[in-house]
Amino acid sequence: MPEVLNLFELGERLNLDVNWLHKEAEAGRLPYLPAASRMLFNPAAVTAALAELAKGYPPPKVKRSRRGGAHAG
Repeated sequence: MPEVLNLFELGERLNLDVNWLHKEAEAGRLPYLPAASRMLFNPAAVTAALAELAKGYPPPKVKRSRRGGAHAG
């Protein structure tokens, strides 16, 4: 059976702010299991989701051309 943590345990385990974790979960960016009025998390699934989110960070830098236009690079 996979390990399951509540929001506060997950925050402590990952050293992340519980308010941020809560907002990310509610936004659908972190997987959780709703249980009554609580959120339960599989730390391995959350770690995998955070790794996927991190692939988009930092956003690509925008280089300015001499003409003032911009392009991603």
